[in-house]
Amino acid sequence: MNTPHRRAPQSFRDNIREGPDAFISLLETVRFHVGRYIPYLPARFRFGHTWSGSSSRPSSLQSPWRLKSLVNLRLGLIILWIITLKWGEETKFKWKVRDCAWDRWESWPAGATPHHVILIADPQIVDPHSYPGRPWPLSTLTVRYTDLYLRKSFELLQHYLTPDTVIFLGDLFDGGREWSTAPSDSPETKSPDKRWNKYGETFWFREYGRFGRIFFDPWLRGTQVPRERYCGRKMLTSLPGNHDLGFGMGIRLPVRNRFSAYFGDGNRVDVIGNHTFVSLDTVSLSASGQLDPATGSQGVGAGNERIRKIWSPTETFLSEVKLLKARMVKRELRLQAGQSEHELQDHKVIDLSDRYSQDVKSEADPSSDIPSVLLTHVPLYRAPGTPCGPLRERFPPSRPAQEAGEIISKDDRNALPVGAGVQYQTVLTADISNEIIEKVGDVEDVFSGDDHDYCAVIHRGYTSRYGGVREITVKAMSWAAGIRKPGFLMLSLWNPVDVQGKATGVPGDTTRSRTIETHLCLLPDQLSIFMLYGLLFGFTIVALLGQAFIKVYSGSEIYDGGDGQILPISKPEWPSNRQETMSVSARSWAAPQSRSLWSHSPTGSSTNGLAARSSAARTRSTSPFDGYGLPVEGKKLPFSEVQSTRSRDAAGYGIKGWKAVMLDDRPRRHGGGKLSAVMHEWSGNLKLVGLVTLSWYIWLLWNT
Repeated sequence: MNTPHRRAPQSFRDNIREGPDAFISLLETVRFHVGRYIPYLPARFRFGHTWSGSSSRPSSLQSPWRLKSLVNLRLGLIILWIITLKWGEETKFKWKVRDCAWDRWESWPAGATPHHVILIADPQIVDPHSYPGRPWPLSTLTVRYTDLYLRKSFELLQHYLTPDTVIFLGDLFDGGREWSTAPSDSPETKSPDKRWNKYGETFWFREYGRFGRIFFDPWLRGTQVPRERYCGRKMLTSLPGNHDLGFGMGIRLPVRNRFSAYFGDGNRVDVIGNHTFVSLDTVSLSASGQLDPATGSQGVGAGNERIRKIWSPTETFLSEVKLLKARMVKRELRLQAGQSEHELQDHKVIDLSDRYSQDVKSEADPSSDIPSVLLTHVPLYRAPGTPCGPLRERFPPSRPAQEAGEIISKDDRNALPVGAGVQYQTVLTADISNEIIEKVGDVEDVFSGDDHDYCAVIHRGYTSRYGGVREITVKAMSWAAGIRKPGFLMLSLWNPVDVQGKATGVPGDTTRSRTIETHLCLLPDQLSIFMLYGLLFGFTIVALLGQAFIKVYSGSEIYDGGDGQILPISKPEWPSNRQETMSVSARSWAAPQSRSLWSHSPTGSSTNGLAARSSAARTRSTSPFDGYGLPVEGKKLPFSEVQSTRSRDAAGYGIKGWKAVMLDDRPRRHGGGKLSAVMHEWSGNLKLVGLVTLSWYIWLLWNT
């Protein structure tokens, strides 16, 4: 039987929408925190829930997939960083190497098949000797980036240029001469400079492995030349520099023996592309004419046996080099003709005491058209002030003379300096230079290193079919060598000969010009790339800071003092004075609202665009007379009691565990107000851009 009863007063609880279950709350919390750092994450993505009162949604959330929400400053900066880093770490290097393609500068007749050689000078891999005062981590970063530059350049060189032969011109290491050798009876196992005595032979082997990872491994992975070529690819690393061994009388024999054991003899003859390449250990030979700083005498003194051991092997090689050249040329010609490598000898018995009475068959015709090319680490002597030409980076030719088209005979700034110091000498002495050219014979070109910059001169004092011996000092390949644009020298060899070594040329070519064409290939300016990164980093900081100021101070986004909350959805109406009484009803109290804007009902909405629980949806039909501690509708309470109730509610008590949030008109300030909000916004955006950019940069470094 239904009995009429008085409608109970509306409970404060009826004005509060029940929140979602724990799982939905967890998902929504994750979405909120992720959305703070990914602005284009769809705000409409509500895990199955829909907006109630879509017309009242904030305008910034009404169209989450619009272009403005996808294209924003943070996304633009990330894309800009990705493109810039890709360009600086890969694309720039590829463009530079591709620009040096052989067919872009060779001028041989049609049908020519030149032999391609690349000369690399002074890689000087950085070690503790390079920058002894540089602190960590700058020292470690220097080693890392110089190695990366060399390896990346060498790999691209192998991939795009596919040279037949690669030759190093010395100074493979920077401090190789300082590292101690294995203990022995020799007093020369340790460096005279005690700073480096702690770096023993184990350290040298580690550096040797490091050199192999930079150059040997890419070479072995390099693209093979076509099989129709009569010979395979070749890489020569045996020519030593003063940073590998020392210079002149400063060379320690155990150090030289170690270098030769792992890289090869510094004095050798190779026939490459129908040219005889003579490698000469000039840093050791220089001891024969170097003054002893202690006695003032030259190293050729009869009583100085230790110094004689330094230069005598190279001197012996020079005395026999013409015979060695003839044998190597003959063997090469036989291989090209499809014959055995060595000349067959007569099988006969000879007396041991008369073993030299039988002359060995001639290995080559002295008049063969196989020119000689000299390789030396230290350049030949030239008069002070001899200009190096327009390709020298540090000091180009004098502008007035260059504009007038005059031939500059002396230019001290553009010239290679002539001098000497501790463990180095910029050029060989005039006597040693003359001796080398005379004993090697038929020298047309000389290629040297040591100076780190490009220098091209013609030695008119030496006899050659072209009116003088051309010498090119090759630019260093390392960007830590005191130059902004490293590089390497490309040689194209075209010298067709018959089985007797006589030049044949090609049909229709009646001229007899140079058989070697050269091209200087420049690599990217690494310092400029780093400066570009620095400028972009500064722009990123300023742009994000400006965006943060605009968002906070222009009101383009809701500002609540930095606590991350949106606008209050309701507020109570309090009496204006203490004597006034008020009618407290359920509508007078601010219902606590959820931060995540839930809606479980498709019907009904509050004035704030939030769904309100209707009276029909209440689970209780009646409530206690006091309404869970609330005054009944229409009941007047003095202001003091209302104030007491407010105090309890503000502390979270007094309404059966329900806490009412009281919001007044005064703006809340937390952590410094708007300035704190600016810094919070700026740091969050910077962290996002930096995290994505750094991840991309590490990936690029790892895969290059």
